Amino acid sequence: MRKLTLIVLTVAFFASCVSKKKYVQLQQQHGETKSILAKTTVEKEELESKFAKIEARVEKYNNKISALTEENNSQYVSVDGVAVISNDVKQKMRNTLKNVDPNTVSGAKTLKDSMNLALSHNLQKTIDTSNLNNEDDIDIAIDETVVMISISDKLLFNTASYTVSNKANDVLKKLADVINSEPSIEVMIEGHTDSRTINTPRISDNWDLSVLRATSVARKLQKEFSVSPDKLIASGRSSYKPLTSNETKEDRAKNRRTRIIILPNIDQFFALMASNE
Repeated sequence: MRKLTLIVLTVAFFASCVSKKKYVQLQQQHGETKSILAKTTVEKEELESKFAKIEARVEKYNNKISALTEENNSQYVSVDGVAVISNDVKQKMRNTLKNVDPNTVSGAKTLKDSMNLALSHNLQKTIDTSNLNNEDDIDIAIDETVVMISISDKLLFNTASYTVSNKANDVLKKLADVINSEPSIEVMIEGHTDSRTINTPRISDNWDLSVLRATSVARKLQKEFSVSPDKLIASGRSSYKPLTSNETKEDRAKNRRTRIIILPNIDQFFALMASNE
């Protein structure tokens, strides 16, 4: 009987010890779980706060975009998916076209065509080409936001020469005035030749001739008409960008040209086009 009592007490003792140890472990686990839960709750609240701020910013920006879109839709029109012009400029363009030959205007099928005509008219008036011998001596057009002015070889140079003729002074002076009117305008000068080969002690080939002609025009604009040299880019295209075939004398004359490409920003570009009548 005493042995049985001792066994029972011993079992009870060990059972008590195991239960207490397990209890302590459970308490620790409970404390850790509460700590993790508290931390997670704080992080969740912080994330919700950040998310709410982000949502508010997105909504603010969306509202701004919507407002700008509505404003732009009312003030600007698209030009063949390439650029936009304001309705004010569009009206000035229409006023300009009133002074252009109606037969020429009737050939303008798109808004871009009309822009070409308006800009060409305004720049032709600025440059004053009335004293030129042939309407092909100078041609003005736009391509997207680039103004391209092609000047014939016979107006600028003697045959096979790269010395700029004095008869080009009036045109180059007027071009310089346009270039100098806007500080950030840049100008690329491209020399073009016909396909006939050339080889002299000073000129190796058409590459040489086209580049020398471009640099000669650049130097004249810089030295005689005060165009800042950091606005000028001189390049030569040789005979590889012809306007037409080189089979006839007349076609070769068209291909011999210097192209002056005016690179304004979009505002300057439309300012050139929308000059007041």
